[in-house]
Amino acid sequence: MRLRVEFTTEPFDLDEAPAHALEARRVVESAELDAVDVGPFGNTVEGRADVVLTAVDALLRRTLDAGATRISLQVNVIAGAPDSTVPGGEGQG
Repeated sequence: MRLRVEFTTEPFDLDEAPAHALEARRVVESAELDAVDVGPFGNTVEGRADVVLTAVDALLRRTLDAGATRISLQVNVIAGAPDSTVPGGEGQG
């Protein structure tokens, strides 16, 4: 299974990237994702389910530790991607 995640971290600061936004960028750029698009108003990552879910876990933990007060996520299964299982799941896919 392949996943696409869109996310934002808040609070926003248009003058300077806040610590939580910089941490989010470090997390997704260091993960073995297939695609990463980081922007000022939203970010998108894509890859195998196990890699994406591990990155999301790190993203949530590390951006909250860095001062994020809100994190919005949208997770989509990429249609037509090969089936596999989700870690911890029972053959979902």
